[in-house]
This record gives sequence, C-alpha cells and structure tokens, in this order.
Amino acid sequence: MTVLETERMTLRQMNMRDVANLRGIFSDPEAMRYYPGTKDDAETRRWIQWNLDSYAQHGIGLWIATLKDSEQFAGQCGLVVQDVEGVVEIEIGYLFLRRLWGQGLATEAAQACRDYGFDQLGLTRLVSLIHVRNMASCRVAEKVGMTLEKEIIKWQKPICVYALAKHEAPSRA
Repeated sequence: MTVLETERMTLRQMNMRDVANLRGIFSDPEAMRYYPGTKDDAETRRWIQWNLDSYAQHGIGLWIATLKDSEQFAGQCGLVVQDVEGVVEIEIGYLFLRRLWGQGLATEAAQACRDYGFDQLGLTRLVSLIHVRNMASCRVAEKVGMTLEKEIIKWQKPICVYALAKHEAPSRA
C-alpha cells in the first residue's frame, strides 16, 4: 500500500516479500556501522514484523522506498514511535542502500515524512535519533530543519537527538 510519493520515490508499507531487498542494506557492514550489527534473514523477517505491528498499532512505521523511474528498492524511511528518556516521541528514521548514498534520497524521503507527520497526522514535534558519529545522517536531519537538542545514551550507544517543532518547520509548498 502506497503511503507517500516524492519527486523520485514511492514509499509503501513493508511486507514479507521485502526480505531480500532489506538484506541489501542489513547485510552490508558499512551501511549498518552505527547499528547493533548486520541482520540475517530471520532477523530481517522480525524487523518487517515489527513494522507490520507498528502499522497496526500506531498507523505508522518504516516504509519501503522505491525509485519511481525503475521501481527498484532504494531503502526505508518512515515514522517510528520511540521512547526517549521516558517520553514518547515520533522519529523520522531512514536507511538507504549504500550504492545510492549521496544522491539526496534520504533527505527527500525524510522531508516527505516530516510533512506527512505535521500536515496529515497533526503531529507537533518530530525527532531523529542518530549515532553521534553518523555525520551523514546528522546532515539529513539538519536538511529537513532539525537541530541538535541533546545527546543521550540509548541502545547502549551515544545518540544525538535532533528535533523539530511544527511551528519551526521550514515552509512547505
């Protein structure tokens, strides 16, 4: 089911047929450098199920991003419920195939998720939780209008909390 469209991508709900696509990211040690580790097929199926449960429970989750011109898998991006030091926050999360890095796809998808969260879901605040050394992801958060709010320890790692309030969001067309 299509959730969002951007200029170059379609974002749709995940399903179990996405295991091989997601493994293109999850089996890449460089793409997973700031995550607990790579994922095998069983872990990838659990990841998809976690997102399916999130769709059912919250109406949001990470979505599969495909390129419009080729319909090829590009990555995942979406809105995820997170606990940040005891506060429920909605995170814009993104992770793309390494061969597509540097093309602005994560920024484009994250902007669409930002606008969807604020304009369609009525959210008043969004965050991104990013490992402190993941400078490329920090730049994406900044490009969608987020600013560094604080650093925390989450998942046993040092994490930057980037945040954006709706009233501070860049004007959207």
